[in-house]
Amino acid sequence: MANKSHMTDYPSHLPDKAQLIEAQEQLATWVHQTPVLTSSYINELVGAQVFFKCEQLQRMGAFKMRGATKALLDLSPEQRAQGVVTHSSGNFGQAVALASKMMGVTAYVVMPDQTPQVKKAAVRGYGAQVTECVSTIEARVAMTAQIVSEKGATPLHPSNDLSVILGNATAAMEFLNQVSGLDQIVVPVGGGGLLAGTALACHYFGQECLCIGAEPEQVNDAFRSLQTGVIQHNTQTNTIADGLKTQLGDVNFPIIESLVSAIHCVDEQEIVGAMRLLYERMKLVVEPSSAVALAAVLKNHNLLKGKNIGIILSGGNVDLSALPF
Repeated sequence: MANKSHMTDYPSHLPDKAQLIEAQEQLATWVHQTPVLTSSYINELVGAQVFFKCEQLQRMGAFKMRGATKALLDLSPEQRAQGVVTHSSGNFGQAVALASKMMGVTAYVVMPDQTPQVKKAAVRGYGAQVTECVSTIEARVAMTAQIVSEKGATPLHPSNDLSVILGNATAAMEFLNQVSGLDQIVVPVGGGGLLAGTALACHYFGQECLCIGAEPEQVNDAFRSLQTGVIQHNTQTNTIADGLKTQLGDVNFPIIESLVSAIHCVDEQEIVGAMRLLYERMKLVVEPSSAVALAAVLKNHNLLKGKNIGIILSGGNVDLSALPF
């Protein structure tokens, strides 16, 4: 477990409460208010009341719809006319593609060649133009820059963008409204956009509700970043949680370092076990990245006895032909 240690030299200014409220008002007619579900079996396993915010039932199947829509709404008419571009392992690409289709904006999405085919097909299905690249952060950034140069499109970062973070925050804002008395909200962390948004929501709207991150051990850069106070990188990306292979950025990390209480790491077997549990016991189709948060709660159940624990199930865009069980 990584806990907050010390502050860095990053700017400490946080978005204010009014910005979160504005984001929620902007998105009211664009996104679903997703349901909250419980499982008595999982409650018994954990020894706590566990509530699942089902963002896999969001439009396009993930919380990313919130951040992508907010980012597009914040663009000028001139920017929308030129189109937008993003790089994504899948869910943010789908979100940008669908939000762009709804607003009549041209969307370009750079996707790693190792991205599940179901995610590539969905992005194309929403009308976006897909460009594939090798599966490295550097390649994704370079190809995105090339499209910006050639098309004049506005780049939208999947996680290190304030509009995206504010949009993501609305999931936890809803959650805190739907369930009173949450002691913690646990979310998966990859690029940090959901974790930062959730941390802001807990800070402004939670009654002493902690924000906890959950991360695969194989790509534990956020865990190490919180330990050291400096953004860390991964030397490999060997995890089933394909949506969590990205890293923190200079916009979301100051928020995370200031407001996130801890990050818990889980191994691959624990992720698969949590994913299977959600399928078998709750009949919920979630992707591996979504299951990471439940895996962390199960692993640390001794610390959670008698508490009210919220988990955001981040997405359900899984390749059903390649289930790990």
